[in-house]
Amino acid sequence: MVCLLNLSRFRVYSIKRIRQARILTSMSTRFHRVLLLLGLLVALVNAQPHAQPKLLIVVAHPDDEYMFAATTYRLARELHWIADQVVITDGESGYRYASLAEAIYGKKLDAESAPAIRKEELLRASRILGIRKHYFLEQKDLGFRSTAAQASVENWDQPKIVKFLSNLLLRERYDVVFTLLPTSETHGHHRAATILALKAVAALPENQRPLVFGAEADPPHAGTQQFSGLPSAPLTSTVADQPFIRFDRNTSFGYHNALSYQIVVNWVIAEHKSQGLFQTDTDKDEFEKLWLFQISGKQAVPRADNLRRELMTNLHAESAN
Repeated sequence: MVCLLNLSRFRVYSIKRIRQARILTSMSTRFHRVLLLLGLLVALVNAQPHAQPKLLIVVAHPDDEYMFAATTYRLARELHWIADQVVITDGESGYRYASLAEAIYGKKLDAESAPAIRKEELLRASRILGIRKHYFLEQKDLGFRSTAAQASVENWDQPKIVKFLSNLLLRERYDVVFTLLPTSETHGHHRAATILALKAVAALPENQRPLVFGAEADPPHAGTQQFSGLPSAPLTSTVADQPFIRFDRNTSFGYHNALSYQIVVNWVIAEHKSQGLFQTDTDKDEFEKLWLFQISGKQAVPRADNLRRELMTNLHAESAN
């Protein structure tokens, strides 16, 4: 009897050990499966292509994108960057040379009708350049009385604009921002738009700041222009008084080298039909000059050098496909 009892206990003990071993084996198998799955996930993440670089354009009016139209086309259409645009004013004062366009649009252009027309024109021009999103801040464009350089922005809600730009920059993490060069002679709205953009960038941690450029388009014989910043606006200080990047709109390519980026710029001009005087800028400016602002983030100069090389390397070759 005692032997039978001991044998029974042994069998129960053996069954428990077998069950424990099976459980441990099962847990070990699951653990290894989890490790394998994690390894596959890491491999997939590493295999993903790098995120597309992003460009933000900040301007005062519809049609200001003209200043860097060829560079934007190069980045967005040929190098496959993501490009977005912020337009601060509604452009309502831009109707004084619109008489030719009134026959096309079937209405008289004035301060009331101009904003909607100009927005449509900008959207068509932006499709050419490859711009993804637009943000219209709808500040009143009250024009100017005597000279464009004295155009007032007192009616703009400037804190609201800076807050919007700051939030957009934080959310989208742009690599580059294009603005217009804020010289003392330029349109007051252009200068103000650039300074507001610089304020928004300055509010970011230094390691999160994009490269910020101020641009101006010039004819071939414009001479050497220098700009190191406005004494009244320290944020406009540049890393050098010469442009960091010069993009030649007349770069030739294609069949018999008969094409150039000037064609793209002319497409953009043509979309802004309400801007009658603007049409005379066709084939006028050859170079898009971009000054790099000091407020740009860490390692700004090496990063800007990389951008310049990307713009100029295998020029137009990427568009062949």
